[in-house]
Amino acid sequence: MLRSSKYIWLLGLFGTASVVIGVIWLALSPLRLTSPDPWANVPTRSTHVNHADLLSGPFNTGPEVTAACLTCHEEAANEVAQTTHWTWQSEPVTVDWRDEPVSIGKANLINNFCIGIQSNEEDCTRCHAGYGWGAEEEFDFSNTGNVDCLVCHDQSGSYVKAQEGLPAEGVDLLAAAQSVGSPTRSNCGSCHFNGGGGNGVKHGDLDSSLYFPSENLDVHMGRLDFQCIDCHQTEHHQIAGRSISVSVDNTNQIACTDCHETTLHTDERISAHVDTVACQTCHIPTVALRDPTRIVWDWSLAGDLNRANVPGQYLQTRGEFMTTLDYQPNYTWYNGTAQRYLIGDPIDATAPTVLDQPLGGIDDPLSVIFPFKIHNARQPYDTVNNILLQPTTAGEGGYWTTFDWNSALASGAAAAGIPYSGNYGFADTQMYWPLTHMVQPASNALTCADCHSDNGRFDWQALGYYGDPMVWGGRSITQ
Repeated sequence: MLRSSKYIWLLGLFGTASVVIGVIWLALSPLRLTSPDPWANVPTRSTHVNHADLLSGPFNTGPEVTAACLTCHEEAANEVAQTTHWTWQSEPVTVDWRDEPVSIGKANLINNFCIGIQSNEEDCTRCHAGYGWGAEEEFDFSNTGNVDCLVCHDQSGSYVKAQEGLPAEGVDLLAAAQSVGSPTRSNCGSCHFNGGGGNGVKHGDLDSSLYFPSENLDVHMGRLDFQCIDCHQTEHHQIAGRSISVSVDNTNQIACTDCHETTLHTDERISAHVDTVACQTCHIPTVALRDPTRIVWDWSLAGDLNRANVPGQYLQTRGEFMTTLDYQPNYTWYNGTAQRYLIGDPIDATAPTVLDQPLGGIDDPLSVIFPFKIHNARQPYDTVNNILLQPTTAGEGGYWTTFDWNSALASGAAAAGIPYSGNYGFADTQMYWPLTHMVQPASNALTCADCHSDNGRFDWQALGYYGDPMVWGGRSITQ
């Protein structure tokens, strides 16, 4: 009998789920557990040195602050330069769906929200951990003097980045430098809560509601006051964790079992699910609890200058959107890796192209049923070459200025090094976003009826079963 069948049928044994401890992390990497006490695996936050009397300035530019930081923290910038927060691209990774190793990241991928950074660097790099990355000339990644220390360490609350990642006009750099401390949710959230062009757009489980959440919004951050770095533990500026939107392997990942034993449930019927059902599946019943998240972005409707701009619904520069609150996840098998659409890959325009397909299946012993947000889009593609296109949107000559798709696509394709026939249309795409935040208290966890009922959450046939295992006895389509 398949290992998945062995455990999934147990879902039907209990009428109401027993109380399940809701303090979890991600669920897919190798165990790093060192103690049965979860708190023993959370780093102790040391008191940060007060820098108010250590930095006197004046500072006129961001790099001047960095130079001052490096007088004491000599290796810090070199360490940051080895991270993807700096490179925005991975080292080559060997994957079984490609003949040659692939090197991917924000720097060279197409997505289905803002589409991509190539030729749009001056706007996109507002969230880069550096200074001066624009579209006019190639960024010097070897110049560690342009590392931005403040974006992660400012505690003044007034530090803001502008185009090319430079400090915004009017920022008091001395006050920011004197305030530095360990990164908080405010530091991480300034970029990660606003990915895709606005609050909550991309992820669904990351938005500004997590700055000061209640325990019913996120039990870790609300009840226990966790900061991001308590889970995303960091060594030499290498931050643990990654997302399949820009990663295809499962290294440097974090897991629920980094802090919690797999046997933490007192009811063995629930424990039996650990091999096949991700912790998040039961403990994150919905996301976008307070702030809406975007689920549809239609670029084909952009450019209608007779249509009024309505935030969250329509923008002339970007097209039509659909957003939602209390988003109920989609579920699929997931082994922690993904197959990624790479720039220049051909598409079938008659069906949606999944840009970051989660890998795994009912026969894969490393797979678990995992919750995802799916973001649907219509975005430009070359109708002759059948490839997705990278438009220039920002800056002089960009679509947001000219509303001319043809010139914007020609410019963007040249920057990305892909062909453009001069003929374009709009194709449907999807992106999967793993849901790992907004963990609910145990009392809100899913019960058996949420999955085993006429209107249950799972599409059992899509997961590889004949039907609900409670009815079909765990038999699968592949048996």
